[in-house]
Amino acid sequence: SPPTDSTSKLRAREKRRQAREEPGHLVAAQATVPEEEESSSSLSPHFKDAPQSSPATGTPSKPQVTGRVHSTSTTAAAASNTSFNEGANNQVEEKGPLDKKVTMLVYYLLYKYQMKEPITKADMLRNVIQTYKNHFHEILQKASEHLELVFGLDVKEVDPNRNTYVLVNKLESSCDGSINDNGGVPKTGLLMTVLGVIFTKGNCATEEQVWEVLNMMGVYDGMKNFIYGEPRKLITEDWVKEEYLKYRQVANSDPPRYEFLWGPRAHAETSKMKVLEFVAKIHDTVPSAFPAWYEEALRDEEEQTQARVVLQCCSF
Repeated sequence: SPPTDSTSKLRAREKRRQAREEPGHLVAAQATVPEEEESSSSLSPHFKDAPQSSPATGTPSKPQVTGRVHSTSTTAAAASNTSFNEGANNQVEEKGPLDKKVTMLVYYLLYKYQMKEPITKADMLRNVIQTYKNHFHEILQKASEHLELVFGLDVKEVDPNRNTYVLVNKLESSCDGSINDNGGVPKTGLLMTVLGVIFTKGNCATEEQVWEVLNMMGVYDGMKNFIYGEPRKLITEDWVKEEYLKYRQVANSDPPRYEFLWGPRAHAETSKMKVLEFVAKIHDTVPSAFPAWYEEALRDEEEQTQARVVLQCCSF
C-alpha cells in the first residue's frame, strides 16, 4: 500500500536530518522541501543543480517548488482505480466541492481514455460536474493539469463546435500502448520527470539524483507504487528495454555507481523542449525562465529539423 501523507512527511524530514548529519550525502543535500510545503509538493520535483540566469536581471535563479498541484496525490490515488464507479467517493471525502469535482473528472477522463471512448462536454457535465456547470472551465483546467503532470496526458479539444475532447499521450508512439502498460494507468508523467532530471543535470543524471526526485514524489526503491508498480524495475529494466532510458555504470566507479541517459526512443518520441515545457509547467512558469536549458533545447530543435531535412532530401 502507498505511504500516507504523514509517512511521506516523516521520511522527508528524516532524509533532511541525514543530509545535515552526513555532508557527503549527495542526494538530500541538493534539494530539500520547506516544512510548510511538504504536503503540497509531493508531485513537484526539484531540478536545482544547474543555475539559471534570469533574462531580465541576469542574476542566477533556480526553479522552486510552487505547491501548485496540492491535491495531486489524492487525485492520483482516486484515478489509479480502473473502474470509474469503484471507490471514487471515499477518495475525495476530505476535499472541498470543486476539488472533489476536479478529482472525479480526472478519474472519469482516465476511465474514458482507458476504454477508448469519446469524451464530450455534455457527458462531463451530466456524469461528473452536474450542478457546478458554471465552473466547468475551471474544473476542466485543473483536471487537465493533474492529467499532464501525473500521467503525461494532454487534454485537447478536437471539435470546438461539438465540444469533443481527446487525451493525447506526450510520447508520440503512445498508440502502441507500451508506455501505457497495455491500457492501464499511463506512466508517461513519471518518465517525463525522469527525462527532465537527466536533461537538467547535464544530460546525464546519477542514480542518486533520479531517486532523490522520485522520493520527493513519494516513489521509493523497493516499495510498490499504486500507479507505477515496482519503480526500480520500471526505470532500470522496463524503460531500458524499451529504449527510453540508458542505464550504465559510472566510468571507473568503485564501488560501482550508476547513471541514466536518454535512450534512442526518448530522442525519437519527445524533445528537450517538450521536456523543458513539462518542467516549466511543474514550476508554474515558461521554458524561457531557464535560459541555459532553453538555449540548449532550441539548439536541439534546430538539429532535429536539420536532420529531418537531410532525411527528406535523401529519400528523393
